[in-house]
Amino acid sequence: MIRLLENSDLKTSAQIKSVFQISYAVEAELLKAQNFPPLQRELESYQKSDNQFFGFFIDQELAGIVEVDDKNDFTHIQSLVVHPKFFRQGVGRKLVAFVFNTYDSELFTVETGVQNLPATELYKKLGFHEVHQWETDHGVRKIRFERNI
Repeated sequence: MIRLLENSDLKTSAQIKSVFQISYAVEAELLKAQNFPPLQRELESYQKSDNQFFGFFIDQELAGIVEVDDKNDFTHIQSLVVHPKFFRQGVGRKLVAFVFNTYDSELFTVETGVQNLPATELYKKLGFHEVHQWETDHGVRKIRFERNI
């Protein structure tokens, strides 16, 4: 079941941060990143964010989260995280499909590390295509994908 998470609530934002931290720790390893900014994101950043957070629950447990920034002319998937306990169970795919079905956009965008093969493969399977790659100042090569509807 997918539902909106009230990130302005302190307890909810702490749950969001917890899932992000454990998921991003795995991503940092995949990317061989020594300094990974998503792991340094403060609780207040989640709580005060204007983005929308949707949680995927399995047996009352928060299994994954998608953070969405809905712009005027496109929808950006700011973050997509899955708790490692629920890897390879379709959680990420279902969250992205939810975004496609929820937001009335002609263009969807998402970014990840080039070496995050599980994410890059998922996005390609879901119809995204690569539009740009670049080096970050923290040593991670990133890739931007777009999907036109």
